[in-house]
Amino acid sequence: MPSLILASTSRYRHELLARLRLPFDTARPDTDESPHPGEAPSALAQRLAFAKAAAIAPAHPRAWVIGSDQVAEFAGQALGKPGHRDAAITQLTAMSGQAVRFHTGLCLLRDGQPPLQALDCTTVHFRVLAPDEIARYVDAEQPYDCAGSFKSEGLGIGLFEAIETRDPTALIGLPLIATARLLRQAGFALP
Repeated sequence: MPSLILASTSRYRHELLARLRLPFDTARPDTDESPHPGEAPSALAQRLAFAKAAAIAPAHPRAWVIGSDQVAEFAGQALGKPGHRDAAITQLTAMSGQAVRFHTGLCLLRDGQPPLQALDCTTVHFRVLAPDEIARYVDAEQPYDCAGSFKSEGLGIGLFEAIETRDPTALIGLPLIATARLLRQAGFALP
């Protein structure tokens, strides 16, 4: 079986990929995540997933490299990771009672081969949130490193009315259904 590298140091992506029970290593891609002027959130997610894999692949020519990136889209604009408490509260306040789309780009790349790519779109419908609920949630879970300022695998699930998705793992950061499909295409033995 070929070797596999996850081009990410995200603990969320690491935990998800580990579910597939394949041996893999991780590497930190040095990638500028700034959007290009006028770039659509879905295009940004795809471009960054490819860029992350491409940053690692040349140093490991025999390995397949997985790059993934998630971009939250609210009112047609990309939302970044909040980074701190006040920004998380601001994001969640704006999204209260609204729908937010999460585009998760995926790229499986081996140096010298055409990339295998996928894109998932998950829509989250937030319930109407009171300011004290938002503050309690942010203080409890501190989702400062998460697009959209929540962790759906934790307490953040209580912020929603509904989630529309083809793959529930996509919202956490790595769409495993698409990942497994691409890995099978690349020759990995999976169920």
